[in-house]
Amino acid sequence: MPPAPRTPVRPRPGLGKTVPTPGTGRKGIARVTKRSRRKLDRDTIRGITRGDIRRLARRGGVKRISGAIYDDVRECLVTHLRGILKDCATYVEHAQRRTITVVDVIFALKRQGRPIYGFDPETHDPRKSHRYATRRR
Repeated sequence: MPPAPRTPVRPRPGLGKTVPTPGTGRKGIARVTKRSRRKLDRDTIRGITRGDIRRLARRGGVKRISGAIYDDVRECLVTHLRGILKDCATYVEHAQRRTITVVDVIFALKRQGRPIYGFDPETHDPRKSHRYATRRR
């Protein structure tokens, strides 16, 4: 005998959406009180603050910084990161993966002519990795 058709459950006002509960071992419908939020379109490069740019400039030896330079630095940073991430995505797609690894970033930087040393097996010195852990006091 076929099962009787179920009547749809209507959500009460203010209680959110009703969704089935797959994988919980229970039959029926659970109420979810999570409200959907509208995603704000923010310019996330603004997360690189003036202080961050000043610290990077100080590390590079800059003594005095003009006030108009911060937006230009952010634009250059976005351009540089887009190039690196484009190459990383190429490596990830070729390897049929979905996660960017440290090695992908190292290869992308090496391809662009700006290698970073100390992370890849070619330039890693295992004797130096525990240098500070084995030092006597």
